[in-house]
Amino acid sequence: MFTGIITGVGRIVAVHALGSSSTHGKRLTIACPPAYLDDVGLGDSIALNGACMTVTTFDPAQCQFTVDVSAESLDKTAGLTDTGTINLEKALRANDRLGGHLVSGHVDGIGAVTYFAEVGESWELRILAPKTLAKYLAYKGSITVDGASLTVNRIQDQPGGCEMSINLIPHTIHNTALGTLQAGAHVNLEIDLIARYVERMLQPEVQATPTAAH
Repeated sequence: MFTGIITGVGRIVAVHALGSSSTHGKRLTIACPPAYLDDVGLGDSIALNGACMTVTTFDPAQCQFTVDVSAESLDKTAGLTDTGTINLEKALRANDRLGGHLVSGHVDGIGAVTYFAEVGESWELRILAPKTLAKYLAYKGSITVDGASLTVNRIQDQPGGCEMSINLIPHTIHNTALGTLQAGAHVNLEIDLIARYVERMLQPEVQATPTAAH
């Protein structure tokens, strides 16, 4: 589990194909901030742009680690196929502060940036989410964008999906990779965990009568 509070901005410095076919994934080498790996071990979970990945090797001296990303994960996410800046978050510990909201690190869909510009001291980010995610988006609700926990300020349903408007404060711009976004860029989206379960529980077909104990 994660909180959507970015703990470091890293960079994918190498992408190595794990095979020659489309069914093979890729191995990513990530460079991270100094001392970022001091409390990291093999098998630990680190979210890359909101996608939960497992550390397969790490080198604290070089501040680098590797992850293996399956073809399925590559197909369902954005920003993990080429070198470039990336948001990092280590997995939540039981005694950590929950500064954002509960995040699973499972990407629900890919959104497209439709607008990104400075407004006063902040920045407005508009993202067109897939139509399948529209019912999970709500005014003042939570959304995870490339691993960052953000608040939806406005939503507008459209034929091709749902456009949401998000306000980014200067701290977010300076301490995440979101400041590098441009119109047309693709981002990883994860809906609010509570909304996911509420939608499931409201489906009549999942309501069942408990079986009596014998």
